[in-house]
Amino acid sequence: MDLRQLLMCLSLCTAFALSKPTEKKDRVHHEPQLSDKVHNDAQNFDYDHDAFLGAEEAKSFDQLTPEESKERLGKIVSKIDDDKDGFVTVDELKGWIKFAQKRWIHEDVERQWKGHDLNEDGLVSWEEYKNATYGYVLGRMIVDKIDADKDGFVTEGELKSWIKHAQKKYIYDNVENQWQEFDMNQDGLISWDEYRNVTYGTYLDDPDPDDGFNYKQMMVRDERRFKMADKDGDLIATKEEFTAFLHPEEYDYMKDIVVQETMEDIDKNADGFIDLEEYIGDMYSHDGNADEPEWVKTEREQFVEFRDKNRDGKMDKEETKDWILPSDYDHAEAEARHLVYESDQNKDGKLTKEEIVDKYDLFVGSQATDFGEALVRHDEF
Repeated sequence: MDLRQLLMCLSLCTAFALSKPTEKKDRVHHEPQLSDKVHNDAQNFDYDHDAFLGAEEAKSFDQLTPEESKERLGKIVSKIDDDKDGFVTVDELKGWIKFAQKRWIHEDVERQWKGHDLNEDGLVSWEEYKNATYGYVLGRMIVDKIDADKDGFVTEGELKSWIKHAQKKYIYDNVENQWQEFDMNQDGLISWDEYRNVTYGTYLDDPDPDDGFNYKQMMVRDERRFKMADKDGDLIATKEEFTAFLHPEEYDYMKDIVVQETMEDIDKNADGFIDLEEYIGDMYSHDGNADEPEWVKTEREQFVEFRDKNRDGKMDKEETKDWILPSDYDHAEAEARHLVYESDQNKDGKLTKEEIVDKYDLFVGSQATDFGEALVRHDEF
């Protein structure tokens, strides 16, 4: 047997040894495990934590102090005590554990509910489910939502507002995903204490963390931004205020804090300005290279010609704001004008439902339907 035949034989043997036999198909829906951890209370209580809270919720408790854990646990116990007699029975504990383990089911239903309750009446009919899941009719429902004043026409202004909504959907999704994690007492609001405890927890107790971050400085900065987002000053954020906290660049009243944080990051000599070297240093590190790439030279020219408007060799607050928050072009308005121009068959400056649906292919390929993805996802309708 030559070498090539030997290698072929070995490879076939290996393939047979590693190949997986056909598995038996199991149609039985088994009760899920309470935890993937070993149940050994002599070592730790990780299994019990997962069983009682659910694995994801248990992780959030790991960041709390003993006092905070006790306080939060007390609130949970009140929920477990169904009959409010001041005692927790085995049956009540059993019911709670089943709820904790199936939390993902409730969250999945909650996530999908808005996408199927199309008329927002708190119920989902078969027609709604069918249209949201399968129907071309969805396109007409989108048009109904765009037509804010319900006059049967879609104006350029309504299209512009819809496009802005579609483009910012990732922001709303991001806030929604984080909301339950931070709203620890589930009162529909997030206090600064809740955000601080979930985000920083015991990190603040470590004077020399391994990752090198100064968590106390980070917390001070977060607190300043939280207070700016909190319009009424009660240190409790509504969902809108929390959105402004997480995405300050999207809110006019938060833009000063965006500029301030940017300048603090780049202004290494803390003189209140951004000079040319600080500006370049934020984008490019020399690392001993004498020759700068061409794009760095272009950025130097941009700084001198456009960023530093008063030609004093540095950017002040207003110049920095013009740089990072430009307002000279409204993409949503440009797209709205484009869609009206292409779809307005009778050239009356506004669109009917029929005109929009007739140009279905145009809207699927435009930002009005989030580049077509909205018609596939359904969830934003």
